[in-house]
Amino acid sequence: MITLEALEHWLATAPESEHLEFKEARQQYDSTKLLRYCVALANEGGGHLVLGVSDKRPRRVVGTHAFPNPSGITARILEVLRIRVVVQELTHPDGRVLVFEVPSRPVGTPLHYEGTYLMRTDEDLVPMTPDQLKRILSEGGPDWFERPAREGASADEVVALLDTQSFFDLYGLPYPTTRDGVLARLAQERLIEMHSGGWRITNLAAILLAKRLDAFSPDLARKAPRVVIYEGGNKLVTREDKPGVRGYAAGFESLIDFIHSAAPLNRFVEQVVREEVKMFPRQAIRELVANALVHQDFEATGQSVMIEMYADRLEVSNPGLPPIKVERFIDEFRSRNERLAELMRRMGLCEEKGSGIDKVVHLAEVYQLPAPDFRTSETRTTAILFAHQDFAKMSKPDRVRACYQHCCLKYVSNDRMSNQSLRERFKLPESKAVTASQVIGATKDAGLIKADESETTSTRYARYLPFWA
Repeated sequence: MITLEALEHWLATAPESEHLEFKEARQQYDSTKLLRYCVALANEGGGHLVLGVSDKRPRRVVGTHAFPNPSGITARILEVLRIRVVVQELTHPDGRVLVFEVPSRPVGTPLHYEGTYLMRTDEDLVPMTPDQLKRILSEGGPDWFERPAREGASADEVVALLDTQSFFDLYGLPYPTTRDGVLARLAQERLIEMHSGGWRITNLAAILLAKRLDAFSPDLARKAPRVVIYEGGNKLVTREDKPGVRGYAAGFESLIDFIHSAAPLNRFVEQVVREEVKMFPRQAIRELVANALVHQDFEATGQSVMIEMYADRLEVSNPGLPPIKVERFIDEFRSRNERLAELMRRMGLCEEKGSGIDKVVHLAEVYQLPAPDFRTSETRTTAILFAHQDFAKMSKPDRVRACYQHCCLKYVSNDRMSNQSLRERFKLPESKAVTASQVIGATKDAGLIKADESETTSTRYARYLPFWA
């Protein structure tokens, strides 16, 4: 049951997501659009469609005259989609609000409207990709990591195919004195399983520990990360194209070493510390690559994690869309592949839940780089680290993004952004306080930050919070 208090909370704090959608619908709302949104929300695990509320920040109740007979539209939804949607009519002081509570689709069954399986991408409804449909249809069976990469392997083949030395090194354990001890530990971690015909090596074992992924299958070989280095700022001239071969854990450190060594030098920071400094911090590269490996969609076929280095930026992308909005990467965490993430954390290859992106944003500030950018396309998620750029050369979107991320970083550190802290982030003198205020104003206008009115109403001493705080 949605109450007026819950509605007010949504208006104040909740961003639109795959589980929550706001529409004004002052006079009416097209029933076909409604059916399509119900399909998309159900396919994404269920959610709420709210009519009678402005869909732009700051949100407010505008009232709706759509669907004067809610029971009639619920019957229509049940007839067409075969799902039972609950409609609540709320009487708000500023007008009537309709809340459609859409349940999740049945396990293993994607919903469609007139043959189109829909999902949300930002504010649009788009058809689901074949890989997304395949993932839904495979629900209820073993997940990708539990499926076999090799059946009926002998003990010798297990040790020959998997880098067991790296496994024990990363765990900080002494290597067993017997082969049976090695196999027992791998089995304990459910990386291999004994069956009547021999050992089953799981996809999880192969993707982490394979000496050569192509020794298992072409599909697994295509999951290897690929590094491409370009000469300039575009893809016209390729300097190096290096596809990976080893499993993620077995080859992780050498992969990060290769990327970091290929990065250009940061002359600006070198002048300060008087030593050679690479443009992109090794730890930031490490976090972004680990994040892409862990959060990729393994059901997506023929795609891999891509690391592309240009003269002025580093792009790390992975197949699949994130389960949370990119604006919430700093404060929120939801893992697509929890089992893989858990093992990589225990091996020391990635951070504790949710702290990796925080660290990347912090390092960008320390190294005086523009704020990293996080983007989604139809099928991929991309993180971008930019080369050093003076404040004067930054575009307005670059400044706004940096201000928002700085505000988020302060908030998750139990602190607050101020004009002074933003000037320190941009390395601006006190005489540029007005310039910093203009950036803060633009970021507020974009709906990304708000004043922390709990501390002071003084403009001079104002402190700021992310919009979701």
